[in-house]
Amino acid sequence: MKVLVVSRPFVFHGGVERATAGFVHALVAHGHDVHLLSPPGQQPVAGVTLHTLALPPVSGSLRVLVLLLATRLTVRRRSWDAVQSHERTLDQDVYRAGEGCHRAYLDALGGPPRRRVAYHRLLLSLERRVFTRTPEIAAISARGAGEIAALYGVPQARLSVVYNGVDLARFHPDHRARDRAAARAEAGVPATAWAALFAGSGFERKGLATALQGMAAMGDRTSRLLVVGKGDTQPYRQLADTLGLGERVAWLGARPDVERWYAAADALVLPTRYEPFGNVHLEALAAGLPVVTTTAAGGAEAVGAGCGAVVAPGDAPAVTAALEALRAGDARDLTAAARAAAEPFTYARQVAGFERIYRRLPAPRTDSASINR
Repeated sequence: MKVLVVSRPFVFHGGVERATAGFVHALVAHGHDVHLLSPPGQQPVAGVTLHTLALPPVSGSLRVLVLLLATRLTVRRRSWDAVQSHERTLDQDVYRAGEGCHRAYLDALGGPPRRRVAYHRLLLSLERRVFTRTPEIAAISARGAGEIAALYGVPQARLSVVYNGVDLARFHPDHRARDRAAARAEAGVPATAWAALFAGSGFERKGLATALQGMAAMGDRTSRLLVVGKGDTQPYRQLADTLGLGERVAWLGARPDVERWYAAADALVLPTRYEPFGNVHLEALAAGLPVVTTTAAGGAEAVGAGCGAVVAPGDAPAVTAALEALRAGDARDLTAAARAAAEPFTYARQVAGFERIYRRLPAPRTDSASINR
């Protein structure tokens, strides 16, 4: 099939970007004629025809509108078997709701912020049109699908769940033998210390404060927390000092070599307030790490018995209890259970899920056709 994927530029660091890159490569591997429509900045992808959107240097609400219009013009110039958008655009056959619902995200964070009111109103208005007018919606978790159905009335007939895939070779327990000692030495973590990893940008939404509080209450005062991700760390450093964590937290910043830090850790802690899925869950499990996350994370659907715990958002005592249980557990059993939980989440399965959706689409449009506008 001739498939056009609309996506922001991606690379192989950053969970969302890794998920998109893996999916696009898998589409090519399964014999599809893959075209990628992206704003400037996308590097060439082997086997993929790249179409670059010429966008003026604008930001905020203007960038949202310009992206929407530029995508419309490009999509309608040619004929495609399927147009799949990973962005909030309107001219697609399939919308992959990788960011979940902006409405639910705002609710989870206590309502729309007072800043950038016009921007959030625009996103909410556009989101409603995306969900009500796109022929096929693909959620990335059952939780996300339920959210979309409840908030926007999308019927089950055009709402599917297609889970992300994960690179099971890049993220593997065997890498501990190669990377663990050197990564720990770099972070200043003793070889014998039990260590949890927090990985993700957007510290407030992903619950870094709760992770710090949960770690601070652990009985083992030698345990460590590794923090990987982009964001303002200053308020969280102050919180760590207030909690008495001090030297027990390693602030590592955004890292392209995240697999080294999975190898360095003994568990992942991500007590998020809102997460449509979060590929970090799958990557950690694939690397053999048990996961502590929340009911607000779609990725919790991959965390089965024996490989972690799912708690309520903001429940620091529950995080502490879950981490204590993992620390006391059998490391080999936890590693095996985590890896087994990740192994069904292949890119091949993700492609198969979208192929089922593509087969439901009408015949390819002509240059003059449009989608149910």
